[in-house]
Amino acid sequence: MSASPAAIALLAVLVTAGAAAAQTVVKREPPSGALKRGSVVLVDDGTCPAGQIKEVSAAAGTETRRSRRCVPRR
Repeated sequence: MSASPAAIALLAVLVTAGAAAAQTVVKREPPSGALKRGSVVLVDDGTCPAGQIKEVSAAAGTETRRSRRCVPRR
């Protein structure tokens, strides 16, 4: 018995929503050395436009290189 396309789509939405809900939001960007390589943190420090939040990610090779971008709030 195979799953219907609707059931697969529903499962995908639930998994994505669960992952987004589990993301930690902090008020300040963690200090240098505090993020593990490859980790992502949402920072609600007011630097992004309304309806968006800052996403900070540590580079896969080193924590000292971070990328920052504004993403839609979920």
